[in-house]
Amino acid sequence: MRTRVYNGKEQIFCEWRHRWVRLTPEEWVRQQLLHRLVEQLAYPASLIAVEVPLDKITHDQSPITYKQRADAVVHNRQMQPLMIIECKAETVPLTQRTLDQAVSYNRSFHVPYLLLHNGPQSIFVTLSADNILPSSTIPPYSAL
Repeated sequence: MRTRVYNGKEQIFCEWRHRWVRLTPEEWVRQQLLHRLVEQLAYPASLIAVEVPLDKITHDQSPITYKQRADAVVHNRQMQPLMIIECKAETVPLTQRTLDQAVSYNRSFHVPYLLLHNGPQSIFVTLSADNILPSSTIPPYSAL
């Protein structure tokens, strides 16, 4: 991962957004996780989108884009959303509130998987119609 100081502020190059971004504690966690997914768990980098806006369908079926964004979304090979990733800084614990946040994002994406990550801890969640199954192990892309 490439970093630099620009105008007195630390930045990291985001390969998914193809630009330099401010290096915050949460951004550091996100970049480390994305590189791990690609390099160790064979997630195709081209199927990962970062800072994905949430869309909501209104009663008249017109989409409205909100300022909220999913930290990252992993797609299947048909470019349909497959997993939402929610990252927190290392000092921020993964709580029920973190899970609730990711679940609320899923109203826009309708994915079967969530991944919550803060550096030292990961929670991989499989969603079904009536169940939420957490795991501390992140599966390789081929197992999704």
